[in-house]
Amino acid sequence: MGEWGFLSSLLDAVQEHSPMVGRFWLVVMLLFRILVLATVGSDVFEDEQEEFVCNTQQPGCKPVCYDAAFPISHYRFLVFHVVVLSAPAALFVIFAVHQAAKPGHGGAPGQRARRLQPFYVGSVVARIAAELGFLLGQALLYGFRVQPLFVCRRRPCPHRVDCFVSRPTEKTVFIHFYFVVGLVSALLSLAELAHLLRKAPPPRGGCCHRPQERGPAPGQPAGATEELCRPNASPSRGDLTV
Repeated sequence: MGEWGFLSSLLDAVQEHSPMVGRFWLVVMLLFRILVLATVGSDVFEDEQEEFVCNTQQPGCKPVCYDAAFPISHYRFLVFHVVVLSAPAALFVIFAVHQAAKPGHGGAPGQRARRLQPFYVGSVVARIAAELGFLLGQALLYGFRVQPLFVCRRRPCPHRVDCFVSRPTEKTVFIHFYFVVGLVSALLSLAELAHLLRKAPPPRGGCCHRPQERGPAPGQPAGATEELCRPNASPSRGDLTV
C-alpha cells in the first residue's frame, strides 16, 4: 500500500477546509475506495488476463478476444477513477498552501477561508463531474455483471471462439460494491456542494447591525447623531468548516 500513501496524505489535508459532510466523503474515499482497492481489488483482478482461457490455439486470437471482452482492465479503470477523483482535492490543497506562503496573503483565518472558498467549491464541482462520468463509463463498459462466457468472432480467430473468465461471481460482487460506493460518494459530494452554496458569505458592503454613533454634524441640532455604516466583521472561523 506504499504507493497510496502520498495520495492519502494529500486527501487528509483537505479536511482542514472541508465541512462535516466533506469529511464523510473523505472517510468513504479513504476506507471504501483506496483501502479496499489496495487490499482486495488487486487480488480479485490480478489474474484477469492470465486466466482468460479460449478454446483455440490460433496465435493472436486470445489477445484479440481479451481486448474485445475488456477494453480497459477493471483494476486499471478503478485505479484511474480514484486518481481522477483525488486530483481536484489535491490541486486545491497545493493552491491553498501556495496562497498561504505568499507574502501578505496571511490574514485572519476567516479571511483566508473566504478567499479560498470559490476554489474549493470549484474542486467539489469537478469531483462531482468526475464521479458521475466514471459511474456512467463503468455502466457502459462493463455493465453490472461479469459474464463467465465470452463469445469471440474477431480475426485472426478462424471461427467462433468461446472464452472463459475466471471467478466471474467474485468480480461481479466487487463491481456492485464499488458502484454502490460511487453512488454514495456522489450523493455526499452533492450534499457538500449544497451546504457550501447555502453557507456562502454575503456580498461585501451594507451596514452592520449596530451602527456607530458620532456627535452632531455641523449645522445639525444638538443631540442628533450620525450613523456610520461599517462592513461586517470577519468571522473568527473559516466559512468552509462547520
